Amino acid sequence: MNKVMTRNRATTAGRRSPGQRPPVRHDTRRPGGADSRTAPDRGTPRATAPGTQSRTAPVPRPRPTDVFADRLLSVLSGRRPVHSMLGHTAGRAYDQLARLAERGPLRTRGTRPVVRDIGYYVPRPGAVEAFARIGAGDRLRAMAFRLECGPDHRWRCTAVELGGPRTPLTDDD
Repeated sequence: MNKVMTRNRATTAGRRSPGQRPPVRHDTRRPGGADSRTAPDRGTPRATAPGTQSRTAPVPRPRPTDVFADRLLSVLSGRRPVHSMLGHTAGRAYDQLARLAERGPLRTRGTRPVVRDIGYYVPRPGAVEAFARIGAGDRLRAMAFRLECGPDHRWRCTAVELGGPRTPLTDDD
């Protein structure tokens, strides 16, 4: 089985496991950072000697499942409009998302909903079926979505479901 978990509760909820150190501040412009008068200028790239590696590591690109989980959460929680997903959906997914967002299932008065963890399954190359656990305070919800990579190499959401009873699709939709 190709099921993979990409986030864990300890890192996404802001909690640390026992024995884990807090994050270190690296910004030189903030208090507690290096003295800005002696810090090297970060705006111009420095040449490295042949055979040596540069000190800056490349920034990893986020997975499509992480990006889409955050986008879908922001739409379903009312922070972004549904039409912001027009270019990122295909087939009936936009209609499903619009129907879900109408009911405002993830809108909360207190704590803001966050993606706690994400898992996915790759049924075939170019398709990913993912689920996300959404937490808001003490409440935990489930969201499932399917992503497919198109001929232009862009990922698009082709199906969205939120935990609870399914609403039947009619031919009118």
